[in-house]
Amino acid sequence: MLDIQKVRADFPILNQKVNGRPLVYFDNAATSQKPQVVIDAISKYYSEINSNIHRGVHALSQLATDAYEASRQKIQKHLNARYAHEVLFTAGTTHGINLVANGFTKFVKEGDEVMVSAIEHHSNIVPWQMLCERTGAKLVVIPMNDNGELVMEEFNKLLTDKTRIVAVNHISNALGTINPIKYIIDKAHTVGAAVLIDGAQAAPHLRPDMQALDCDFYTFSGHKACGPTGSGVLYGKEEWLNKLPPYQGGGEMIKDVSFEKTTYADLPHKFEAGTPNIAGGIVLGIAIDYLDSVGFDNIIAYEQELLDYGTEQLLKIEGLRIIGTAEHKTSVISFMIEGLHPYDVGAILDKMGIAVRTGNHCTQPIMQYFGIPGTIRASFAFYNTKEEIDALVAGLNKAKMMLA
Repeated sequence: MLDIQKVRADFPILNQKVNGRPLVYFDNAATSQKPQVVIDAISKYYSEINSNIHRGVHALSQLATDAYEASRQKIQKHLNARYAHEVLFTAGTTHGINLVANGFTKFVKEGDEVMVSAIEHHSNIVPWQMLCERTGAKLVVIPMNDNGELVMEEFNKLLTDKTRIVAVNHISNALGTINPIKYIIDKAHTVGAAVLIDGAQAAPHLRPDMQALDCDFYTFSGHKACGPTGSGVLYGKEEWLNKLPPYQGGGEMIKDVSFEKTTYADLPHKFEAGTPNIAGGIVLGIAIDYLDSVGFDNIIAYEQELLDYGTEQLLKIEGLRIIGTAEHKTSVISFMIEGLHPYDVGAILDKMGIAVRTGNHCTQPIMQYFGIPGTIRASFAFYNTKEEIDALVAGLNKAKMMLA
C-alpha cells in the first residue's frame, strides 16, 4: 500500500499555490511531475560529471559514459529486454516513432499496407501517413466503438498479408483505454507484420515486459514517467534494429568514414548520432528507479481507486458526460458538461488552482468520431488524492454556476 503523504513529499511542486489556492495537478497525461531525487540528479550531473560521452579518455568523460550506459542497462532490466543494445535513447516517443517510420521506407512499397488505430495520438498517425506518401502504401485504420475501444473483429478482417507494420498505442492519452496489445501483436505476427507499440501513456502506469509482449518496437517518453523532458526510449528487437537504416547521420553513429564510403557503428550507436541528451538519459534511469521503488503493483492499485472514485463523483454532476468508457482503462477521465465549452471550464478551474487539459489532446479523429470539439481531461497519478478529486468536483459545480 502507498503512504500517499510520504509519496507527495517527494514532489516539491505539489506544495505550491496557484492563484492563491493549493495546486491540484490533474494534467499528468500531458507530463508528470518530478520527484526530488530526479531534480537532484539533474543538478548532480551538471555539477559533478558534465562531459561528452564515449569519446574522451579523461576522467569526467569516463564517469559520464559509465553513468549513461548504466542507465541503459537499468532500462533494459525494467523492460525485460534481451540486450542492452536493444534500448535506444531518444528525445521522446515522437522521435522513436519517426525513427522506425523512416526506416520502414526500406521495407514498404506501393500496394503494401500500414495499420494504425482510430484512437492514436497524432504522433502515431502522421509519421505513418508520411511513410505512405513516400512509398505509395495504404494507411489502414482499426475502427473504434462508442466506448472508445478498438473493434477487434474489424482488426482481424483488416489484417492481411499486405500488412507490413501495425502501430498502436498501449493506452490512449485521450480516453484512458488500455488496448489488447498482446492479441494485436500475436495476430499481426501470423501474417508477418511488425508491431510498434506507443507506450507514452503506459510507462507511468505499468511495467511492460518485452519478452512477454513479443512486440518488435516499444517507445515511451521520459517526461511522462517522472523523468526529464527531451528524454525517451525506443526498444527494438535486435534483428529489426540491424535491418533498419540509420535515422540520422553524424558523429558517434559511424565506424569508418571516407569520402568514398561510410560504415555504421554497431547497435545501439548506429541510431544515436551526435551528442545526445546525456543528462536526460542518465536521469531517466533515476526516474525509472524511483517508479520501481514505489512499485508498479502499488501504482496500479491506487490509481484504479482514484479512477473509480473520480468516475463515481464526476457522474454526480448533472449534464456531465464521460467520453471513453472502456472496460479496461487507466486513470484518465475525459468529459464534457452539457452547454459548456471545455476551454471556459478549464480557465475557471485554473483560477481555483486546478490544472486540467482541455481541447482535442492531439487526437482529432477521436473528437470527430464523437462529434465534439474537445473534452476536459482529468488525468490522475499515484501522487494525487481523493480530496483533490473532491476539489475538482466542487470546482466544476462552481464553473457550471458561473457559466450558466
